[in-house]
Amino acid sequence: MTESMGITNVLHRIREQAEGDEVAVGTLIDALEHRGFGPLLLAPALIALLPTSGIPGVPSVCGLLIFLIAIQGALGKRSPWVPGRLRRLSMRPQTLVKVVDRVQPYTRRIDRWFRPRWVFLTRAPINRIVALGCAVSGLTMIPLELVPFAGTAPALAITLAAIGMSTRDGIMIVVASLAAAGTLALLVTQWPFG
Repeated sequence: MTESMGITNVLHRIREQAEGDEVAVGTLIDALEHRGFGPLLLAPALIALLPTSGIPGVPSVCGLLIFLIAIQGALGKRSPWVPGRLRRLSMRPQTLVKVVDRVQPYTRRIDRWFRPRWVFLTRAPINRIVALGCAVSGLTMIPLELVPFAGTAPALAITLAAIGMSTRDGIMIVVASLAAAGTLALLVTQWPFG
């Protein structure tokens, strides 16, 4: 059984890895791998949701990483495999640290809202369906990068689902499902003419 882990804990783990000239994707994965799929999805979803999503290429890398992690979760894998090329991609630690430090006071307050509720929604087979939804949402982030900050809509749904899985809060799974449905409806009705 994986330990419950909130947003602030995930951000703290990300910040701990932000040393040196570059922070590699593989380093972040290794830091969170044994905490389950929720925190592993939460890290790239938060990076895509926060202002770091304005950096060219970040939404696509996060979307691809989310897809790879989530699809393996949907297939019932215990820990994800990520290609070496994607593991070696990196970003500047200064940007990451600045964003994490800026949002942590807020995430500490937000974390108080989450606790184990409706836990059956965070277990198999439902968690596999949620992971599949995250995988699809991750793929939508790639073409949405063409529209500045448009990838934050699916990133929000993935973030909510990852919070639900990380904290075993089934209510967040329901909220994430509603957010994903709303995002999908918006994309279908507005893309490419919106």
